[in-house]
Amino acid sequence: MIPFHRLLISTAIAFCAGFAAWAAWSYRESGDALTLVMALAFAVAAVALTYYLRHLNRFLGR
Repeated sequence: MIPFHRLLISTAIAFCAGFAAWAAWSYRESGDALTLVMALAFAVAAVALTYYLRHLNRFLGR
């Protein structure tokens, strides 16, 4: 079960990082503040998920 969880978290990291990059690129073209907020939020989510994945054993109590 843990390897599958790692795969799901890795997929979520890739999605969040990709969406943050796309939103940042879109913000540069449009200048829309909401797009910038989405880019920052998904970048923070990618960083938080990366931290979680790197320290998964500690979160599981191992």
